[in-house]
Amino acid sequence: MIVAVRLRNLSLERGARVLFAGLSAQVVAGEALAVTGANGAGKTSLLRAVAGLLRPSDGEILFEGPADAGEARHAHLHLLGHHDGLKGARTAREELLFQARWSGAGVEGALAAADRLGLTRQLSLEVRRLSAGQKRRLALARLVAAPRALWLLDEPLAPLDAPGRALMGGVMNEHLAAGGLIMAAVHDPLPIAARVLEIAA
Repeated sequence: MIVAVRLRNLSLERGARVLFAGLSAQVVAGEALAVTGANGAGKTSLLRAVAGLLRPSDGEILFEGPADAGEARHAHLHLLGHHDGLKGARTAREELLFQARWSGAGVEGALAAADRLGLTRQLSLEVRRLSAGQKRRLALARLVAAPRALWLLDEPLAPLDAPGRALMGGVMNEHLAAGGLIMAAVHDPLPIAARVLEIAA
């Protein structure tokens, strides 16, 4: 289980452009880190680098707990991007079960997650018939269905209404209380206590 993530003098480039350089930060068990900054500052790229999808041009990303970074990324984190990545032709139940099984969860855990996210009544609907907020909650349900220590979230609350944000705040707090960690790229404040890491231009 990941108990801490530490960024040391991290630099990232996309194409020929330096997004940021010399970035250092950390997040530990029971803590949330809200990553803020202007559009294009590198918030999403930072999450993708922690997940192992982008290679830093300098510095290092250290995980404490698992044997190595490969194990941490394979078995102990979830990355939820800005786009939900759902198949519109599947029912919500089919899509949730597919996502949950891919992450190592069973049917019981997936259905419990749907109930926790207020989606039980929508499970028989095709994904394309769901509202934007319901799709986002469906995508978030796999975090609950297949528990992993580190949640990397890109604008997780964007399409949610006020009750949906409050619900997700409760889910996040439960994750932190169980020793989880959250790094979230956001424009709006998270509905939970969080330290702020601002990526400046």
